[in-house]
Amino acid sequence: MAVKMRLRRMGAKKAPFYRIIVADSRSPRDGRFIEEVGYYNPVENPPVVKIDAEKAKQWIQNGAQPTETVKSLLKANGVI
Repeated sequence: MAVKMRLRRMGAKKAPFYRIIVADSRSPRDGRFIEEVGYYNPVENPPVVKIDAEKAKQWIQNGAQPTETVKSLLKANGVI
């Protein structure tokens, strides 16, 4: 099973809110997931990012591949 860390879109139309999740790469964007690791709110100024660093590091050690966007969020918050 290929596991990815990616964003799950939530929120209203034109007001996105994202949760950072760990999911099987074959599942749909807003479908089933394994665990929630944090969230990202780009609407607020400045954008709000909250990540559980321990969970994220554990999943990366176990082989989860973050997407480009999630990787940049993890780097900005000092997780990677």
